[in-house]
Amino acid sequence: MRILFMCTANSCRSILSEALFNHLAPAGFAAVSAGSFPKGQVLPRSLTTLQQAGIAIDGLHSKGNDAFEDNPPDIVITVCDKAAGETCPVYFGPALKAHWGLEDPSEVSGDEAAINAAFHATLARIELRCQTFLELPFARLSREQLQRELDRIGAL
Repeated sequence: MRILFMCTANSCRSILSEALFNHLAPAGFAAVSAGSFPKGQVLPRSLTTLQQAGIAIDGLHSKGNDAFEDNPPDIVITVCDKAAGETCPVYFGPALKAHWGLEDPSEVSGDEAAINAAFHATLARIELRCQTFLELPFARLSREQLQRELDRIGAL
């Protein structure tokens, strides 16, 4: 199963989601990320946060959703409100779509401790959602049931 985490800039929340999902995922599951208006670079603090959590950062880069035109995802999960309101490209085909909104930790102001805490809190929320998703009984879920579960997880 291929999961696409989408955000606007593909520099923070979607990158954190991609890396953490792949860190937790068993064989047969893979995540990628994209931005509707990619920034072209990953925020350094996103990479530092992942490294501090022991999560590999190899190959992470900011890219647009057109990078997946020839290999569409099974599920598209938006993690920012702006991307959630955008229409998914037609080449994503029959992918299930869900919104797992996350506040942008890169917009937190304050001292280093406050900013680091925001990034780590975001990563913890992503971890809860990804673990909950990966514990689903996929073989027993219909498409409609999986959609309901995706929506439920987005509220966690």
